[in-house]
Amino acid sequence: MSGTGYSPRENTPFNIINDPVENRVAVGLTKVYQALKSSAWSGAGQQGLTPTQGEILHILRSRGDRAMRLSEIAEALAVTPATTSDSVSALVDKELVDKRKSQEDARAVAVSLTEKGKQEADRVASWPEFLVEALGELSLAERTIFLQGLVKVVRALQEREVIPVARMCVSCRFFHPNVYKRSDRPHHCAFVDAPFGTRHLQMDCPDHQLADAKQAELSWQAFQTAERDERLNL
Repeated sequence: MSGTGYSPRENTPFNIINDPVENRVAVGLTKVYQALKSSAWSGAGQQGLTPTQGEILHILRSRGDRAMRLSEIAEALAVTPATTSDSVSALVDKELVDKRKSQEDARAVAVSLTEKGKQEADRVASWPEFLVEALGELSLAERTIFLQGLVKVVRALQEREVIPVARMCVSCRFFHPNVYKRSDRPHHCAFVDAPFGTRHLQMDCPDHQLADAKQAELSWQAFQTAERDERLNL
């Protein structure tokens, strides 16, 4: 760059940085996590909830009116059944959830939101609004690329069994990627029978149904091909 006093070939401080880019991205993500954690504790405290209790309300709310078994909630939270049971019991005491025997399995306990719990869950869902506002600083193209990256990271974490399987489009049996090639809406959702673009990808869809391993892998390969094509149309 002219006027800087440096030649592009010189060993400037930035030319000799050996810290991988992924390390710096990870540092940035920890900063976001710290903000979310701080917000969760603050929001939970104001509502008289712990962050885990708030997460349980959010998970139940995202399932609509369907009750969830304790084991399902524990898996979604990636915490122990004992921790889940304690948190659910506290929510029962607060009259935010009901706990009864599962209709599908009499040996299991099913948990559902009360009307009061639904209202509280809606308040809990507003905690990370500051993050949504911050992401609004990105352009549509930047947000789409960021979403693509998050999908890849979350999928990689799932493959390594670090986190539970998320209800993302890319692992859903209704997801048909790259059907409409070189379009800004190359994918097709068989559940709603409509095309959509990568910017419309869902990270936690209530209508998600897990695809079998073979279909999921084929879909992932087709999705990555479409991703390269769609980037040209952003």
